[in-house]
Amino acid sequence: MGFSETSHNEADLVTVRTIGRLAQLLIELRAEYERRPNDTTLSQIRHRIREMSELEQQLGSQDVPTAV
Repeated sequence: MGFSETSHNEADLVTVRTIGRLAQLLIELRAEYERRPNDTTLSQIRHRIREMSELEQQLGSQDVPTAV
């Protein structure tokens, strides 16, 4: 196993953990929005979804097939 492969896996791990934190935050924002719908919370939800989309693009390399 080469150095770059280990670093790559560690980078993916950090990214996956960040996605997990954002997922938990989205659950909390959803609950808040269900209790008190407002534009500010909805804006925060959209922002977090964009962040998750950007993180998804960082995961893995293109030469590794993804499971379906």
